[in-house]
Amino acid sequence: MVKGPGLYLDIGKKARDLLYKDYQSDHKFTVTTYTSTGVAISSTGIRKGDLYLGDVSTQLKNKNITTDVKVDTDSNLRTTITIDEPAPGLKAIFSFIVPDQRSGKVELQYQHEYAGISTSIGLTANPIVNFSGLNFTHADLIASLILNDKADTVTASYYHTVSPLTNTAVGAELSHSFSSNENSLTIGTQHALDPLTTVKGRVNNYGRASALIQHEWRPKSFFTISGEVDTRAIEKSAKIGLALALKP
Repeated sequence: MVKGPGLYLDIGKKARDLLYKDYQSDHKFTVTTYTSTGVAISSTGIRKGDLYLGDVSTQLKNKNITTDVKVDTDSNLRTTITIDEPAPGLKAIFSFIVPDQRSGKVELQYQHEYAGISTSIGLTANPIVNFSGLNFTHADLIASLILNDKADTVTASYYHTVSPLTNTAVGAELSHSFSSNENSLTIGTQHALDPLTTVKGRVNNYGRASALIQHEWRPKSFFTISGEVDTRAIEKSAKIGLALALKP
């Protein structure tokens, strides 16, 4: 069965989450709380070597409008306003970063039964247009093709559910840059050891192999250990990352 490609950011999301989500080479700590009015407040701290970074973000939902605001340690203020279904099949996203005056952009995403398109318009003189390509969905398989970066990069992704009972899946992503004539390929897999513990692994064509184990030690709260090794320079030390996410 062939379906419409879906909203632009959703295309290839299953494969991207399998291949990239939760992999961490630094130390990360996140705490999320909710106010009585439903506003979510998240605080994140990251240690990169001897450098400490942090940010505070809030999210407010009101009917079909979601507002996200994030402030980081460099005093950058990032605001994203998402409007779902201002018209049938349409989503509008407005985002900007203070003090970067060139960061503002408006993205319009349209979903039809058999087609989807996303147009990102920078609030400068140079608009960027991204087209979503093909999205094939079966009961246990998702394949997609996306054109990005002003038609300079094409990305094909594949996600296949091997066993729903153990959340076992495999995925791959292949990208080609026309300007540099370079290819990048990443393949990976995931498997649930039990209902609360998941392991993942991936490798790319540059010889970097990564693995992680994630445990949900309380509802919505996760502890993750991940590591990466360069198989072409095995004498180098492996990168180890830790992440702790707390939610009420």
